[in-house]
Amino acid sequence: MGRKSNNKSDKGKKKGGKVMDAAQLARKILNFLDNNFGEEFNAKQIIKKLEIRDSVTKGGVEPILHKLAAGGSVSKSPRNYFSSTKDPEFVEGVVDYVNPRFAYIIADAKFNVEEDILVKEADLKNALDGDRVRVMVLPMKGRTGRSEGKVLEVLERSRDEFVGRVEISPRFAFVVPDFKKMHHDIFVHKGDLGGAEHNQKVVVKLTEWREGDKNPTGKVTRVLGKAGEHEVEIHSIMAEFGLPFEYPADVVAEADTIPEQISPKEISARKDFRGITTFTIDPADAKDFDDAISYRKLDNGNYEIGVHIADVTYYVQPKTGLEKEAFDRATSVYLVDRTIPMLPERLSNGLCSLRPNEDKLTFSCVFEMDESGDVLNHWIGRTVIHSDRRFAYEEAQENIDNQSGDFFEELTLLNELAKKLRKRRFDKGAVNFETVEVKFKLDEKGTPLGLFVKERKDIHKMIEEFMLLANRTVAEFIYNKNKGADTFVYRVHDHPDLERLETFSNFAKKFGHEIQMGEGNRISKALNKLMDEIQGKPEQNVLEQLAIRSMAKAIYTVEPRGHFGLAFKHYTHFTSPIRRYPDMMVHRLLQHYLDGGKSPESESWEDKCLHSSDREKRASNAERASIKYKQVEFMSLAEDKDYVGIVSGVTEWGVFVEITETKCEGMIRVQDMDDDYYEFDEKNMRLIGSKNKKMITLGDQVNVRVVATDIDRRTIDLEFADNESNDRKPKRR
Repeated sequence: MGRKSNNKSDKGKKKGGKVMDAAQLARKILNFLDNNFGEEFNAKQIIKKLEIRDSVTKGGVEPILHKLAAGGSVSKSPRNYFSSTKDPEFVEGVVDYVNPRFAYIIADAKFNVEEDILVKEADLKNALDGDRVRVMVLPMKGRTGRSEGKVLEVLERSRDEFVGRVEISPRFAFVVPDFKKMHHDIFVHKGDLGGAEHNQKVVVKLTEWREGDKNPTGKVTRVLGKAGEHEVEIHSIMAEFGLPFEYPADVVAEADTIPEQISPKEISARKDFRGITTFTIDPADAKDFDDAISYRKLDNGNYEIGVHIADVTYYVQPKTGLEKEAFDRATSVYLVDRTIPMLPERLSNGLCSLRPNEDKLTFSCVFEMDESGDVLNHWIGRTVIHSDRRFAYEEAQENIDNQSGDFFEELTLLNELAKKLRKRRFDKGAVNFETVEVKFKLDEKGTPLGLFVKERKDIHKMIEEFMLLANRTVAEFIYNKNKGADTFVYRVHDHPDLERLETFSNFAKKFGHEIQMGEGNRISKALNKLMDEIQGKPEQNVLEQLAIRSMAKAIYTVEPRGHFGLAFKHYTHFTSPIRRYPDMMVHRLLQHYLDGGKSPESESWEDKCLHSSDREKRASNAERASIKYKQVEFMSLAEDKDYVGIVSGVTEWGVFVEITETKCEGMIRVQDMDDDYYEFDEKNMRLIGSKNKKMITLGDQVNVRVVATDIDRRTIDLEFADNESNDRKPKRR
């Protein structure tokens, strides 16, 4: 845009603008038409859009347009309207709605687009976060230097229901969504409120969104209740992530018709382990026991260790309601106060659960091992077991520690073998991610009375090692049958992106930790060294979480690409079919190959893998949201005092601080830091006071107090405790 000239002697200029030469003007017109591909403009409209103010340049627009048209650079209609002749690129992808002003489109892999495509809010065509869309990529890059585009069509809505708080005025109502990436309030006619009252939490379904309307219209389908109540907030999280509230009645009825008695014919078709010492080890409150371990000493001095997994696919047959529902859910979801199971209770806690003193059908991976933990032989097949004992983790650990109690000798030997397996895994380049897991003590109403960090002891690691061994063995068994040509479901974890690792390395330096990055095993060793260094330190949780985020995400796929984090060439999920659908897929394919079957086509299996990975991500997000909700509620009820924290993030709008005592993260907003004006130093990830030169940087230990908590937004607002200009009392919202 031109600036007004104050020099009256400037020739050829008129107040309000400056003259552009013909080449400049031609480039500007071409850029404008290319970036508005598919639209036509006449000369007057182009002058207005380009904000050309001086008469000389205005007069040059139409001749240049005709010249460009004659040369084929632009197209001219009979009515003297002009448009771009460039060929745009059309792609399909998923919307990542970053903020109210713009979104990114993550193009499908088949389009080979190197970077995400920026789309301004006005060009989204009412697309929402997670929607699949068709996009026209503009020929010219935008001012940001990245590809920009326009949504042409919404191919598939990712969701049409949202959770939010009702705001009712005399003439109309709106639902303000909880979902942070839904940037539009939803208009609701008074007659479509479904009895909802002002400020109640509801589920609203989108019914209409005409092009040009600022807000969509919706209808309340479920009134959840008063905001802030435990059950209401948990139901809000379930609805927000599209989690089911109950099992369909017909599917429950189908499960109830499955006979409990195992036929002698079925038992005779399986390898019988009922006479061999067998037990389960699970959390104290678990009811779905999907794995058991058997142990016996062989005559040759070696050990036979059996990993026995609930044979879910014996009970859940293809093309049944049970199968359809299990596939749709794809995983059990563990919120802070409840489990949303993949299978109905009759199966998950009954027929399939490996309860003690009952004959149970299993799919097993049985190992012959020596004292060094080397696997000499293995056998895979369907079995029947009879568990002798159900252990909680704490009981089994106590028996090892005290060298007394049920099966303490067997538990001790298994633990020693597991340690050898674990050491060998780390020697080969496995990464030791021991993440901090926060648990809550809740009263009968769901109110958090306290929180604690779950401790991982030897017994947890023992069970983990044998499950990893079984998963790896099954994957390698199928891969080696035909050098990976047979369709199978693998759990893969790609090598980390070196650029992201470098960013993490620079972050760790802010906490005083040097990471010497290399490739392959050297990356693993550097990360393991860091994990050992930060054990028990205030920055442990922050760095563990950031390290995980810098890694690639593990997914399900039919491609046998290996697992970086575990340092396994091939890996799968075989050991938890009660709570994971991919394990059911693995069981079916495994038995198919054991029966001599040929490899099925891979495309439908890959589609199931993609669905399972998506459902896993949804479950993880819902679980995190429920933890965050309880953390916010806990801090709203916590003692009004100063807390020690670690600066876990610095942005231009605020400082994130993780409170060391509670592992809860909150933010101190720059706008509330009134002791100085702070500027953001992006390169060094710090804020610097313009007058006092005070620096706030990653890793700083600070004292903070809680200013406000917001359960709807699941946020905690903090302030520096040593900020003497601020002695406000905490506010709860």
